[in-house]
Amino acid sequence: MKKITIATRVSDLALWQAYHIKERIETSYPEIEVVLKKIVSNGDKILDKPLALIGGKGHFTKELEDAMLRGEADIAVHSLKDVPTYIPDGLELVAVTQRQDQSDVFLSHKFMSLDSLPKGAVVGTTSLRRRMQLLQQRPDLKVKDLRGNVNTRLRKLSEGQYDAIILAWIGLNRLDLLKDIPYTEKLSLDMMIPPMGQAALGIEIVCGNEKIREIAESLKDEDTYACTQIERQFISKIGAGCSAPVACNAVVNAGEVTFRVMLGFPDGTNIMQEKVVKPLSECNNLGEELAKKMIDAGALELLDNAAKIAFKDEMPQRL
Repeated sequence: MKKITIATRVSDLALWQAYHIKERIETSYPEIEVVLKKIVSNGDKILDKPLALIGGKGHFTKELEDAMLRGEADIAVHSLKDVPTYIPDGLELVAVTQRQDQSDVFLSHKFMSLDSLPKGAVVGTTSLRRRMQLLQQRPDLKVKDLRGNVNTRLRKLSEGQYDAIILAWIGLNRLDLLKDIPYTEKLSLDMMIPPMGQAALGIEIVCGNEKIREIAESLKDEDTYACTQIERQFISKIGAGCSAPVACNAVVNAGEVTFRVMLGFPDGTNIMQEKVVKPLSECNNLGEELAKKMIDAGALELLDNAAKIAFKDEMPQRL
């Protein structure tokens, strides 16, 4: 094999990720040329509506997967949080890179921290997960939808459209954008539980090529793979989509996994929450086990009702 083609989205962060993987492959396999196939996903085209209203996270991956199935690319590099738990026939998610800081971060040009926000302050996020957790802690805040790429969101903040916004720390750090924000506060995992797969890259390949599989698996971090599998098990079993406020995060430390999950209404009410600590060796089915426990406690009915009220102003037909 002399050449590998990586499918990637064209956002600044996606390109950073793709070039990062390109460099890693070229370092380990100097005899192989690595090229990028840049694709504009549907999720990148529609920037004026919440993600849940345009079909969910699959809109960031479908075009890349279609290109691989057509034989136009060998590998796709995804932000793992954007990868649905269903993988199309003919493709396989074989590796997850080492996860870095998974935290969300508070950003503001006016206020030093989340606690310092005055009553009625406007906070920008379109994530139902963030909305739920913000309003659980601060029901006095006004949460306003925020769409667009990272630079667009930061511009809207600087223009004063929001008193603060919440974004993933890792993307801002990779693009060196934190230095331009006067006030930042990294939120702890107990304060703001991340989504499935945050801060990890998923490497998806076309099935049947053992050399491609070998190369992709060389990028794999075992601990991160184990943790993200737990998260993906949970989301798959509980059937949570973008219209459901769900937080889900597993962290491994000294051979033990801490698994946090939360779900509820987007207004911060009707919360179900669990935190489990177990040895990594006993966590093969932890995601499914915890999902079943929450389903038995009424999670599916709760999520069904949550979906009915999510974005109700934009979706009156769903009430």
